[in-house]
This record gives sequence, C-alpha cells and structure tokens, in this order.
Amino acid sequence: MDASQIVLAPVMSEKSYHGIADGTYTFKVHPDAHKTQVRQAIEQLFDVKVARVNIVKVQAKPKRRGLFKGTRPGWKKAVVKLRPGQTIKFFEGAEV
Repeated sequence: MDASQIVLAPVMSEKSYHGIADGTYTFKVHPDAHKTQVRQAIEQLFDVKVARVNIVKVQAKPKRRGLFKGTRPGWKKAVVKLRPGQTIKFFEGAEV
C-alpha cells in the first residue's frame, strides 16, 4: 500500500488536540494497516521521526432514529508519538 492509502485522515477532536502539545497526533488509518506501515507512512508523508505508534480499533456503534435501526461503521485509529523537537505543521494552525 502507498503511504497516502494507509493514513486516511487526521482525527479532529478535543482529546486529539490536547495531545498535540505533547507531540502526540491521532489519525484514521486503513483497517489492514499495522504499526510498522503506519510509522513508515507518517515519516514519509510529514518528514518527521516517530517515537512510537499505538493502534486502536474503534468498534461499530448501534444507532437508532425512530423505528430505523442500524450501526455506524467501525474504524482503526493510530496514535502517533513523535520524537522530541518534531512537529507536524498540518496541525499547528488549527484552533479548538
């Protein structure tokens, strides 16, 4: 897989923004990607050095609107910790 196919999107939430101060960034990744692929993709796309990668599988949630039942799809999340002094400029201009 190509690096742009592994890292799908950044996760925009309050919790993920609080981690930016510590050098921790959160991304939505391909369901078949593993830690090594995520590490290589982040280093290639953003030109940074990664200290560690944690993978979280977000489970599907049941939803209901009136009589209609369904589920929201599950997805895979990667929490990436960068080495000290490294930042991703993509997140720096964002405001919470």
